[in-house]
Parts: sequence; C-alpha cells; structure tokens
Amino acid sequence: MKHNWKVTLVLVGMFIVAQIIGLIVIHSYLGTTVVVGNETANIIPYGMEPPEIDAAPGLGSIIMSFIIAIVLIFFLMKFRAATFLRIWFFIVVTVAVGVVLNLILIKINPALGIKNVGLGFINPTYAELISFALALPFSYSKVFRRNILLHNFSELLIYPGISVVFVPILNIWTVAVLLILISIYDIYAVWHAGFMQKMAKYQIKELKFFAGFFVPYVKKEDRIKLEKMKSQKLTLKNKKALKGIKVNLAILGGGDVVFPIITSGVVLLAWGLIPALMVTLGATIALSLLFYLSEKGKFYPAMPFITAGIFAGMVVGWLMI
Repeated sequence: MKHNWKVTLVLVGMFIVAQIIGLIVIHSYLGTTVVVGNETANIIPYGMEPPEIDAAPGLGSIIMSFIIAIVLIFFLMKFRAATFLRIWFFIVVTVAVGVVLNLILIKINPALGIKNVGLGFINPTYAELISFALALPFSYSKVFRRNILLHNFSELLIYPGISVVFVPILNIWTVAVLLILISIYDIYAVWHAGFMQKMAKYQIKELKFFAGFFVPYVKKEDRIKLEKMKSQKLTLKNKKALKGIKVNLAILGGGDVVFPIITSGVVLLAWGLIPALMVTLGATIALSLLFYLSEKGKFYPAMPFITAGIFAGMVVGWLMI
C-alpha cells in the first residue's frame, strides 16, 4: 500500500463525498426545472448554461478545451508565469464553488434563484451575487494561502460545479469515448512523458497549491520523534533531527475526481439514480484497489483503473434498468 490505511481512507472518503455532491448538484440543476410565471429558477449561474448541441460536437469541444488547457499550462510552466496561473485558477475555483453555493441558497430560499430567462450574468440573481461573494474567500485561501482543511473542503465543491457544465453535452457513448481517451493520455503523461508528476510538483512548490485532494502526513517513527521533541527544548541537536523528518504527500488529481462525476451525471440523466450510483461504486472500488496495490515511491495513472471501474459499474447499472 502506497500510503497508510488512515490516509487512504481519507482520500477515498473525500472522493466518495465529491461524487455524491456531484450527483446532487447535477440532478438539481439538470434533472429538475422550477418555473414561476415567465421566469425559471435553478438554471446554472454566471452564464454557464451550456448550449444545446449534439453529443458528438460536445465531445469534440471538451477534448479541444482539454488540449488547449494542457498546452497553455505547459507553456506557462515553461515561462514560469505563476501569477497568471494563480489568477486563472482563482477565477475557475470561484465560479465552480459559486455554482454549488448558488444551488444551496436556492434550496434554502427558491425566490433567490428566480431570474429572467436568457439574461444570464447580465441580470444576476441574489443567489448568484451572494454565492459569488461567499466563494471568494474559499478561492483566495486555496490559491494564495495554504490551509489544508479549507483546501480540501473547497475541492469537494469545485468538481461538482465544473461537471454540471459538461454533462448536458455528452451521452453514454461519447462519455465512454472521453474516458478511454483520457485514460490513454493519463498513461502517457505519467508513465512515459512524466508530465503529470512535473505539473503536480510545479503546483505544490511554485504555485503553492494543488488542483486535487492533498493530504500531508509523516511516518509513525517520525511522528514519535516529533512528540518527544515537544516535551524538550528546541536545542541544536533537535533542530538537526527536524531536518531529517520527511513530510509525505498523498494526492489525488482533480481529473481523477471530476471525470467519474461527469460520467455518473450522464448516466443519471440517461438511466436513473441506481445505475448512476453503480458508476460511483465501480469508480470507488477501482480507486481503492489502486491505492491498496500501489507501491511506495511509484507514480500511477489513476484514470485507466478508475475507467475500468466505471465501465463495470455502467454494465451493472444497465442490467438493472
């Protein structure tokens, strides 16, 4: 096992929570419509409502957007444009978190979500304004300050907020093709090009944040050393001992979280709740097995394993229709 069982449970637990939140957000925005007179509530805020296009062009637009984003990130990393990347991530995080908070406010008071159809961000609702204001401190803390608890909490909201934009432009077949392509890319980027490792290290060391779940921990023997040092004065000898204590990082990339949410969302709208939960279950089992079978010090592309679990869940869900 790459990480100890406690850290592994934390990562898997956050993965499950993000998946469940994602299904709730997708069902609330896309599975139901609230109409009051000539006005509609629960449409995706900030003008993020996706255009009505066929699934095949939708897949093409997602792939093209993904390619452009990867090339742009690599270009900015090469020229060390850290400030621009921070601002970019800050905007994405604010909007994604705002989408989820907007839904919560609408559920608390539906009147906050009523707006004139078609006006989008030009005529924001109270829910949009309030959720945007609430999302700002989350984004600021995540991108410009390092707070592990707030970072991971915001991650639980970011990927459901992102997925709700992509689910409507995909169907069962196109999301399957997307998963296969992403898995192939993940294999190449981790095992051949090493790009994913470079990008993760750049985010953590240079940008001081990471797009994904992030759990730092120390080994048991190092933890015992720290406990002993707490009861002693910080001598020169102790300072030298502190340098020998290594902080390990358990991470799960954002793509490994968002693509299962997108898939379960597509299945939810096409086949219903139980098949969608089977997708979530399959992805969770696959991720857990990867953590259990992985070895310390080695990097693994998670998406091929998660995709296999998703496909198994889709088959079981299809049989249950």
